[in-house]
Amino acid sequence: METPGLVVHGEAAPFSTALRSLLNNPQYSDVCFLVGQERQEVFAHRCLLACRCNFFQRLLGPKLGSGMPSPVVLSTVPAEAFLAVLEFLYTNSVRLHRHSVLEVLTAAIEYGLEELRELCLEFVVKVLDVELVCEALQVAVTFGLGPLQERCIAFIEAHSQEALRTRGFLELSAPALLSLLRSDKLRVDEAELVLAARSWARVGAAVLERPVAEVAAPVVRELRLALLAPAELSALEEQNQREPLIPVEQIVEAWKCHALRRGDAARGAPCRRRRGTLPREHHCFLDLPFK
Repeated sequence: METPGLVVHGEAAPFSTALRSLLNNPQYSDVCFLVGQERQEVFAHRCLLACRCNFFQRLLGPKLGSGMPSPVVLSTVPAEAFLAVLEFLYTNSVRLHRHSVLEVLTAAIEYGLEELRELCLEFVVKVLDVELVCEALQVAVTFGLGPLQERCIAFIEAHSQEALRTRGFLELSAPALLSLLRSDKLRVDEAELVLAARSWARVGAAVLERPVAEVAAPVVRELRLALLAPAELSALEEQNQREPLIPVEQIVEAWKCHALRRGDAARGAPCRRRRGTLPREHHCFLDLPFK
């Protein structure tokens, strides 16, 4: 009876180098992609992509026929991120960069590349900083990446004031911003959070061409107005008349907490102090201390 053969392995590095030489190389390629908004030409090899990724197997199936088919347009993925995906498919390794890793992560998720997704997630955690964290949070919320979302929120809780001043914060979706405003551990005072929410809503209103109050509606309920001192609440009420942001009923609930000197005076008016809440005289009457 013949004994089973033994699988032996040659050196991996020369093999990887040889395959990397085929990356975006028109020689012997049989498919061309037009990638990103600029429609950059990227050349590849159908058989390799199809055997490595089900997405490309479906995309580049027999319907394209033999020979060099018409270019395949992939306008939603930036060229740099797409080339990183191809590098992984060709060599099972990839060089990641801080400025583009979230785009590579998004592509990996959309193409069903689990191993590349995990590599990107590990890299994001290593390079997470104030400028990147809100963008990473948005990706995490969009694709339901729970562990990454928790990591981003924890980072923002520790660097709240800096994160709130980034462009990434202003570009958060309402669900992503909600995940922050529900936190008790933000190291920022409520007055600053109200200002940040107003700036966020103004940007959204300009982009979506909708009223500020309409854009803000999904998130402003999480602002804890009862934490503000009476003078601050009066100033907010005056500004709210000039530029509506917060429902009048919510401001009334905050005033009720002040009038009755009870933190549970009105449902829907959160009174829990956050980690960064500055002390005010009336806080001693709040029933729900910071935990």
